[in-house]
Amino acid sequence: MRVVFLMTFAILLLSFSAYAQSKSDAPPKYDSNLAEKLGADEMGMRSYVLVILKTGPKKVPVGKERDEMFAGHFANMKRLAAEGKLVLAGPLDGVNGWRGLFLFLSDDIEEAKKLTETDPVIIKGEMVAEYHKYYGSAALLMVNEMHLRIAKKSF
Repeated sequence: MRVVFLMTFAILLLSFSAYAQSKSDAPPKYDSNLAEKLGADEMGMRSYVLVILKTGPKKVPVGKERDEMFAGHFANMKRLAAEGKLVLAGPLDGVNGWRGLFLFLSDDIEEAKKLTETDPVIIKGEMVAEYHKYYGSAALLMVNEMHLRIAKKSF
């Protein structure tokens, strides 16, 4: 009888623990103000333009000109992010000439082309751009703000 009682107690304890865990893991409630601010549709998504930066026809040799080009590249990304146009950016592994990416807050490829053409790596021919429409989470718009909170250094 004592074993049955202990097993029953253990099952009840495990059940309560699982129930409490499921309550604490519940997703946060829908925030209509945040969804509107981010331009989210009912699925929490929105349209962007994804730009793949690939190796271009003109490799700028190592030296002052290359250093200045990449300093300008980082400054351009910072500017576009501060203006709210560049959602995220970063390097890729270089496989098949894929060097980096931009994600623009736009669903217009022509606008994304104009923004990309302001970048020194494109102007110099070090990289070329390939454009794609992308449909993804509107929460990506919060990346730059969050990044500033976790980065000890910046470019």
